[in-house]
Amino acid sequence: MKNKFYITTPIYYVNASPHIGHSYTSIAADTLARHNRQKLGAGSVRFLTGTDEHGQKIQKAADDSKLKPQEFVDRVVVQFKELWSRLNISYDDFIRTTEPRHISTVQKALEILYAKEVSGKKVVYSSEYVGWYCTPCETFWTETQIEGQLCPDCKRPVEKISEINYFFRISIYQEWLINYINKNPGFIRPESRCEEVLSFLEMNQLSDLCISRPRERLSWGIPLPFSTGHVTYVWFDALLNYISAVGSFDENGVYNSEWWNHDVEVVHLIGKDILRQHAVYWPIMLKALDIRLPDTVFAHGWWLIDDSKMSKSIGNVISPLEMVDKYGIDVYRYFLLRDVPFGLDGNFSEDAIIKRFNSDLANDLGNLVFRTLNMVEKYFSGAIPEIPLLKNSISKSIKAKVESLPQKTSKSLLAPDFDFGAAMNAVWEVISMSNKYVEEIKPWNLAKEKKTEELKEFISILIMVIRSVQKEIAPFMPHTADLIGQQLGSNTISKGMPLFPRIQAKE
Repeated sequence: MKNKFYITTPIYYVNASPHIGHSYTSIAADTLARHNRQKLGAGSVRFLTGTDEHGQKIQKAADDSKLKPQEFVDRVVVQFKELWSRLNISYDDFIRTTEPRHISTVQKALEILYAKEVSGKKVVYSSEYVGWYCTPCETFWTETQIEGQLCPDCKRPVEKISEINYFFRISIYQEWLINYINKNPGFIRPESRCEEVLSFLEMNQLSDLCISRPRERLSWGIPLPFSTGHVTYVWFDALLNYISAVGSFDENGVYNSEWWNHDVEVVHLIGKDILRQHAVYWPIMLKALDIRLPDTVFAHGWWLIDDSKMSKSIGNVISPLEMVDKYGIDVYRYFLLRDVPFGLDGNFSEDAIIKRFNSDLANDLGNLVFRTLNMVEKYFSGAIPEIPLLKNSISKSIKAKVESLPQKTSKSLLAPDFDFGAAMNAVWEVISMSNKYVEEIKPWNLAKEKKTEELKEFISILIMVIRSVQKEIAPFMPHTADLIGQQLGSNTISKGMPLFPRIQAKE
């Protein structure tokens, strides 16, 4: 385990308002950032998010809105920042690709690659491009990759284009990348995505990547430093945000950063739809620039509606803010990370949220905290008893579970697998065990029989559980952890307040 941790989300494309997919990645990254701050200290963790603000889709969306591109992106960025604030996303930096620090990094990277040769071949060269272009995906496709003049990814019509552009000779790095992935099994996760990338690389010859667009067709982009008639392809521009936010190139073309070196664990969380850009283009870009690669690129699954991807055209897009308004910030955060394994697709339903709410949060966690604090107030006038010498075998068993809990949750949240479900399962095992403990011990009978020492042991163990649970759920549900802390924080505990009042399922 390295002593510093740098985690990123993708920078989100601002041609439309944020949706559940954006919030899923950001909540996962925030949870890992918070967890690592607990372990390593706040100064040893860097959490980056941001917005991708160039490209043809942005230019078109701005034109449709009768705004200049910069005015358009400035408006949408506000929506992203407001959503992250509502969802308690504790990012350390928010990078925008229209910022000077990013533009200068992109142009310097282009200059370095343009001057570079490998085996007598220029790494960046100009050539005529003839192919099929998908505007929604901002991707070129070859004749053999398309069928029926439709984009292989989004299935929308493509347009045939012929123009002079600049190309990044990624083909010369193909064998190197295959070898690197094979030698570093934790680089692309989950395993199924690693196999997907390797299969693609082993069965296809990489085509060199077109990294420019003529200004006459697209003006909204970062100008190429070696061609005034071209701007940078949006994906080449966007991927460099991960290094433009935390460092810079010196006059010799050497990249320097305290957050991008071999002492730092670097993790990218992405959706599976942008895996190829992050697992093929990005590592090759870094290799060509003589910069180390990230430790892990984790491509999570999609949230679906009735097994179909959410789509504005279908009208099945879920608004994160609507869910937060209905059920609360922490319920939404908990549901996304608990209900479906992180690397898999899952069906989103409000019935499933309500079930998790009532079962896990109201019945299990909420009930344990509520009745424990009420018993402290009722039986000990609000003063938490000190832990006595334990005599009850169940007390001893629960204490052992509590003491091993931090290690279990930390192990589950380690790279490269980030098993959020396993971490919460470990927490809920202790919660369930404690609730059963209440039913078995029957503290109300201990109070009637004046068995004060046994009652002290019982209450002190439950308080120990709640304090441990509070700490372990804090990265997942920071607001709830704060509320529990407030109720436990004073010298005298008053009657507990319900954390999660039950709600009725929809008819």
